Amino acid sequence: MTTITELENRIGSLGSCIVAFSGGVDSSLVAALAARALGHRALAVTAVSPALATGELDGARSVALAVGIGHETITTAELEREGYRANDRDRCYHCKTELYERLAALAERRGYASVLSGANADDVGDWRPGLRAAEEHAVVHPLLEAGVGKVEVRKLARVLGVPSAEKAASPCLASRIPYGTEVDPLVLARIDRAELAVKALGYATLRVRHYGGRGRVELDAPDLAALTPERRAAIVDAVLGSGYEQVEIASEPFRSGSLNASFTKRLAVAS
Repeated sequence: MTTITELENRIGSLGSCIVAFSGGVDSSLVAALAARALGHRALAVTAVSPALATGELDGARSVALAVGIGHETITTAELEREGYRANDRDRCYHCKTELYERLAALAERRGYASVLSGANADDVGDWRPGLRAAEEHAVVHPLLEAGVGKVEVRKLARVLGVPSAEKAASPCLASRIPYGTEVDPLVLARIDRAELAVKALGYATLRVRHYGGRGRVELDAPDLAALTPERRAAIVDAVLGSGYEQVEIASEPFRSGSLNASFTKRLAVAS
């Protein structure tokens, strides 16, 4: 198991850094390590755009305060990029290119030596075009470099008392839109409303996948198993109230990265 000291030494060797900070467990662990290794020479920066789900920014601020790292926000304009709006399978490349360009510019203006991400070793086995954008901008991945996967990330986060140690993954709202369907700010807002409405019913882990006028709700396995006709009806009403014309509740439980699953299988066969 990689030690906290080893990770701190690697980050400390950079001299100063900006952490691309979503508030999820991966970037939160990197932020906590950076704060310990570099103190005021480390800064966590959260990108704000229409693709950021409601509540995520507040969560990121709370985590930054808890781990003792300075925190700022920037506004990103990935929706102005044609490649991002087109929503092909390289959408994340265009999103991360926008992010890392802005973070690199900020680092240069403010005198920070490096930009860090929370990418971990498990990301290598998934379809992650954002890693290509990171490579093009010389982004440092301390967890990935050390071979630290998601299970170990959570263990280390618990040791350091990171508040988001158990936080479920919460990628950008565009991840709910099937590849090939254009990303539109109105669609992102509808997805956000729908997920907030279902969360208000007491469901913490879920996705609302966007299929035109139909919203497909995916629930965590325990919630799906406990679903009664009354609860089902409440979910349907909540999603209809957010602007969808039809609602489907998936019979299979939510699984992060499900839209990538068939594609990564084809990549594996082709290689």
